[in-house]
Amino acid sequence: MEIKGERVVLRPATGQDAEKLHEIVREPAVAAWWAPLEGFEGMLAVVHDGEVVGAIQYDEELDEDYRHASIDVFLSGRHQGRGLGTDAVRTLARWLVQERGHHRVTIDPAAANAAAIRCYGKVGFKPVGIMREYERDPLTGEWRDGLLMDLLARELAD
Repeated sequence: MEIKGERVVLRPATGQDAEKLHEIVREPAVAAWWAPLEGFEGMLAVVHDGEVVGAIQYDEELDEDYRHASIDVFLSGRHQGRGLGTDAVRTLARWLVQERGHHRVTIDPAAANAAAIRCYGKVGFKPVGIMREYERDPLTGEWRDGLLMDLLARELAD
């Protein structure tokens, strides 16, 4: 499986990507928001100009009464702020809507992660609400709030 965006390609992460992805997650710009990786099941490598620059993953709720998908993403600090994250999230969201038949996609950045929230907003995600003490900070172990955002298929920005 390979999903092509405007500037990135999403493909299943493999053992050959492990060292690079572990290195990226240890970068200060990423480690502030992501815990160390335990495995790559369901993870897609984000590739730009032939280089793995991060990873994106999705999960699906398949119960017909609650059917939706969710996304998580991280990019190397030197590749942030260049539109690659927006392209990766838009590409996966579009695939989840068009190929997997989801009408709604969610994403849940830390409430303090302003850059991620801006990125997701560019794709069309809208804030739903604050999830109090939602996740542990990977560096301090303290509980921190998350922002639930969602995107309906009809709101997906080009």
